[in-house]
Amino acid sequence: PHTSMEFSHTDKENPEDFLPNDAAEADETSPLFAPEAEDFDTSSPTQSHDEPISSINDEGTETTSTTITPETTKPRRPMRWGSTLRRAMRHIFLSPWYLLRWIVRLLLAIGRLFLRIIGFKRIDRYILVRFLSTYVFLLALIITIAIIFDFNEKIDKLTNGGARWHEVVFDYYANFIPYFSNMFSPLFVFIAVIFFTTQLANRSEIIAMKSAGMSFRRLLRPFFMGAAIIAATSFALGAYVIPQGNVARVNFENKYIKKQLTVDEADNIQMQVDSGVVAYIAHFDNRTKSGSGFSLDKFSEKKLVSRLTAETIQYDTLADHKYSWTLHGYMQRTLRGSREKIKSGEKLDTTIIMEPKDFFYIKGMQETMTVPELSAFIDRQRLRGAAGISTFEVEYHKRFATPLAAFILTLIGVAISCEKRKGGMGTSIGIGLALTFTYIMLQTVAASFATNAGWPAGLSVWMPNILFAFIALWFYRRTPQ
Repeated sequence: PHTSMEFSHTDKENPEDFLPNDAAEADETSPLFAPEAEDFDTSSPTQSHDEPISSINDEGTETTSTTITPETTKPRRPMRWGSTLRRAMRHIFLSPWYLLRWIVRLLLAIGRLFLRIIGFKRIDRYILVRFLSTYVFLLALIITIAIIFDFNEKIDKLTNGGARWHEVVFDYYANFIPYFSNMFSPLFVFIAVIFFTTQLANRSEIIAMKSAGMSFRRLLRPFFMGAAIIAATSFALGAYVIPQGNVARVNFENKYIKKQLTVDEADNIQMQVDSGVVAYIAHFDNRTKSGSGFSLDKFSEKKLVSRLTAETIQYDTLADHKYSWTLHGYMQRTLRGSREKIKSGEKLDTTIIMEPKDFFYIKGMQETMTVPELSAFIDRQRLRGAAGISTFEVEYHKRFATPLAAFILTLIGVAISCEKRKGGMGTSIGIGLALTFTYIMLQTVAASFATNAGWPAGLSVWMPNILFAFIALWFYRRTPQ
């Protein structure tokens, strides 16, 4: 038999029925219910103080009440002026470095995108990055050693000559580093190729590449890309940037090291300024840009057709164009057969294709000219029939021959060091250094023949490249493909 038990609504929901007797008889003085117990909190951590609270009255119905408590305001943290000042100073002084870092990252991203577009794979990027990093490391190492030896050699001249330290640092060595780095850039390329490729061969990485089907011609692609980057940078710096810095370096050398006096005056200057036009100045002062005893003769079919003379001549440095001169006390005679026309006056503004710097030659002046300036100077000197322009012609051809030598020396270096040898890295580096010194010697001898023996400047400068091109072709053919 089943016994049914009925509970009223009040019995069912009365909470006192579910409490033990001890808890029901507990008085309000119990510590559990004491309001002074501040460290006891039965509310949820996420429950707000303004949430409604439910309770059950005596009749068993649920009532809801809301308890409003005042909002507790957190104390304001004191301003930390030290950290704020540090952040401001970091933003002011380090923002250019942040910008530079952002520009470098942008250029690297563009470079990686370009390499992917032209079909460079991960192995190509690995070889290219390692090759360029080795080149930069060797360049910095050798230039540092060169600066130490150069300073040790010239320290007496610098201290006794009265050179200031800021001139030594900013006028001389700040321009010494890029000049010699660019001059010997192909040789650094050669050594970097041999050093890096020998490491690849000793670690059997080249063997693994060839086992995967990579030919020697395919292996040359990242090396030639690196040589192209170096050659383009070398040409841009040598043709347009470095000559501007060489002005301060050459003046510093002539003043403190070579002890050459500055020549500001010249006598008996005669030159051909145009086809059939000859200028003569008896005396010229470069400090005032003025001269005396000027004459300008114009010939046609070996006959004198006009003659312009002046007591003084002044170069106009404020004119909008070059070759602007002012003649004082002039007289112009024009010959037409047996008749002669004479014109004279106190002042005449005219254009004569010559400048004050054409009257003075400074040693090393060819190093201070850009490629367009060199070309224009050589053409002008040839027109004038001037002697001693072979030095400028040699410098002009070097600006093109030196960057292109990077490709030739890269091919030789890879062909020499791509095979694993019993002698290890020493054999490849020894052969590379021997070829390097041979190339330097050929460059020096050929330039001397062009300057002193009258050899054609173009042939003399390009001779080492032509000879080493045949050597590179021979090494390429004997290398297993």
